[in-house]
Amino acid sequence: MSVVSQLLEEKVIRASLFDPRAQESTSGGAELIAKWKDSKDGIIWLDIDGLPDGETRSLLGDFGIHPLAIQDALRPRHPPKLERFENFLFILLRGLDAEASGIDFGVIQLSLFIGERFLLTRHSKPSVSANWLYDEIQQNGKLMRDGPGGLALHISNRLSRRYIEILLELEPRLDEIEEEMFQRPDDTLLSELTRYKSRLRKLTRIANYHQQVAAKLRDHPEPLIGKRFQHEVVDLYEQIERTQSLSSLYYQIAIDLTDGYLGLSSHRLNRVMQILTIITVIFVPLTFLAGIYGMNFENMPELKNRMGYFIVIGTMFVVAILQLLYFRRKRWI
Repeated sequence: MSVVSQLLEEKVIRASLFDPRAQESTSGGAELIAKWKDSKDGIIWLDIDGLPDGETRSLLGDFGIHPLAIQDALRPRHPPKLERFENFLFILLRGLDAEASGIDFGVIQLSLFIGERFLLTRHSKPSVSANWLYDEIQQNGKLMRDGPGGLALHISNRLSRRYIEILLELEPRLDEIEEEMFQRPDDTLLSELTRYKSRLRKLTRIANYHQQVAAKLRDHPEPLIGKRFQHEVVDLYEQIERTQSLSSLYYQIAIDLTDGYLGLSSHRLNRVMQILTIITVIFVPLTFLAGIYGMNFENMPELKNRMGYFIVIGTMFVVAILQLLYFRRKRWI
């Protein structure tokens, strides 16, 4: 058995084949490729999950995919893009990985090759969006009637909605942080905000790339997608635009909260320094008096006064009270 056959048996490749004449869909693996080639109008969706690069090149090349497009699809990091070739449309997106939990997310490269009778999707790690579409087709095989372009839009829309979902989950937490800043200020809040800023900055960058891809699809309709899906294309653009605007908004809020926290911390520190300074100022004249009468000179008449001790203590007490009253009048305390 060849290496490719072994890998296919391990379910790294899923396929759905649609027969327009019978209006029926068949799900399986790589064995459906031969059936698709034998049919004249069949439509196939091939989902490639974690197949080694060498086998991926061979498989995609068998569908007539250009080597440069394959090279971009296999790169671990490549900006999302849209590129038109003679017999297919190449869309590269960056989706959330299956382990993404809230704003602490990882990303995967999701490549879509849209032909007249085929849709090829490739990802090196499990794709939630591809799994979702596969499950939908299992429940409703007629979904394949949307064709390669429609299926690609379904995956793209699901991918973009996941970004919106994690952003909407973050909004209540930002509101909580704002309240905690005044009630229970803690440096862990600053650490949390710093982490949010980093993730939101990354998300904004991804959304900007995706927005460029969606704008091209909206402004220059693709024959391989079809005019009947123009509303879905506009919806995709609007979702990505919302992702971009929300991530930018929350990033700015995180910055404002960080600045607010630092401002409050600085204010609290200033208040502490003010109190310490006032205490120091109060004790300066008292220390001065104590220093004078603490000197061991014999010719100091006050030392022989029976009331000298009480006079000095009283003077210190009056000086301290006068200073406190002055500071109070100036609203320094």
